[in-house]
Amino acid sequence: MLPDRQPTDVSRIVALGASNLTRGFSTVVSTARLAWGPDIEVVAALGHGRSYGTRSVFLGRGLPGILESGLWRDLESRPPVPTRGFLTDVGNDIIYGFPPEQTLAWVGEALGRLARVTSDITVTDLPLDNIRRLSRPKFVALRSILAPSCRLSLRQVQQTAERVNDGLVDLAAAHGARLVHLAPAWYGFDPIHIRPSQWRGAWQAILGNPPVTGWHDPARVESIRLYLMPPERMWLCGIERLTPQSGVRLTAGGVVWLY
Repeated sequence: MLPDRQPTDVSRIVALGASNLTRGFSTVVSTARLAWGPDIEVVAALGHGRSYGTRSVFLGRGLPGILESGLWRDLESRPPVPTRGFLTDVGNDIIYGFPPEQTLAWVGEALGRLARVTSDITVTDLPLDNIRRLSRPKFVALRSILAPSCRLSLRQVQQTAERVNDGLVDLAAAHGARLVHLAPAWYGFDPIHIRPSQWRGAWQAILGNPPVTGWHDPARVESIRLYLMPPERMWLCGIERLTPQSGVRLTAGGVVWLY
């Protein structure tokens, strides 16, 4: 049983994910800042199409696997403070064709590394209800965008997703992590990306915050700045770009590092 989580207990957020985390990142930062104050640190490894274990490429931009990123080196060098970690967006490695055992091994390794810096960890499951109801035409369209080289059938993806989801439940229990079910109501026509209108409630639930008063949407300038902020390492059209992370301090509060 995890202890009750109080807003004053958190000084640092460690966020691992892919497109949902990338799309909603400004909401994540704003939610954390409102709950835990303007000095909150947010250390994240994210990006559209991000894999947990291997380099991925999406629309010409390559990113190292989350396990290969500099985030872990960064965390090892930091003084310990009350930290909340969360791990989400596991589905990309399914569509990339990796078997459930490999995907879950990578997730298990990420959870083990998070456990070195905090016992306060949240894991999200897969949007399994949406995946089960996915039509073949919509699946083919999504597959062509997310992983053009993928030739897995809808049934193969559904079967793999079922096994990965069961494994996520087991891994969360084994690591004493809080498991958050991705509610079908958070999604619309797009079955795998949370609707912007649902970001506030969804990320409050994932971050483990009660509904907060005084909420206002993130400033558009901050949202764009965070979305365009370069990570420590990426490839653009095959050319490597390195951006040392010294921490970007936001005008409204909070400091962000991206890997």
